[in-house]
Amino acid sequence: MDKRCSTAAQAVADVPAGSRVAVGGFGLVGIPATLIKALVDRPEARDLEIVSNNCGVDDWGLGLLLSAGRIRRIVASYVGENKEFARQYLAGELEVELTPQGTLAERLRAGGAGIAAFYTRTGVGTQVAEGGLPWRYDGVGGVAVASPAKPVAAFDDREFVLERALSVDVALVRAWRGDRHGNLVFRRSARNFNPLCARAARLTIAEVEELVEPGQMDPDAIHLPGIHVDRVVTLAPDDALDKRIEKRTVTARSEESR
Repeated sequence: MDKRCSTAAQAVADVPAGSRVAVGGFGLVGIPATLIKALVDRPEARDLEIVSNNCGVDDWGLGLLLSAGRIRRIVASYVGENKEFARQYLAGELEVELTPQGTLAERLRAGGAGIAAFYTRTGVGTQVAEGGLPWRYDGVGGVAVASPAKPVAAFDDREFVLERALSVDVALVRAWRGDRHGNLVFRRSARNFNPLCARAARLTIAEVEELVEPGQMDPDAIHLPGIHVDRVVTLAPDDALDKRIEKRTVTARSEESR
């Protein structure tokens, strides 16, 4: 089955308003930047609920979709690198469900595995379990919507909190290498949340840096089988090379080392 789309715009052309969209990546590593830009260019893609580890930065990744006013709600574990995110959240324009990072990964994994919910120790004795985390502010300093309390149960004399799985309408992921059947290989840390997002979605769209013929990849090296992928977009060379650094840290060389 040939799952190739000629452009990113074609690949996301039928993503409707109100969709729940899982987006792979961690910080700016392994994010499907080209597919995100294609959504930004499509005004119909609005009122989205995003599931992602974070929301990019102000001028790149999901930060572009956020700045365009297309995100209604986000489920994430970290949101500290985006000033526009903070502004919208505190102004009551954006609903935010903060989730512990490991719990977010497991919620996506459970969604892809058909598991409705699971118990975890993470969050027991905190507002994660007890409720009251501000999901949406009212714009004047008050809380308009707070997180509900979650069921807690004891197993072997230890308490665990019940977390519901996450399944989504669409997943956007980025891979290092793929074929037209949708088999994907991710490069090193860029694997991160990408396979989890892909498995949790009813429609998965992948952008790949290099497209090879079926059979050219070692079957034992494939990280995500094509059964989980519906559409594949091959990146242009410039897009494949456009990998930004979230925080550049350098050390000044001493006179002795010059």
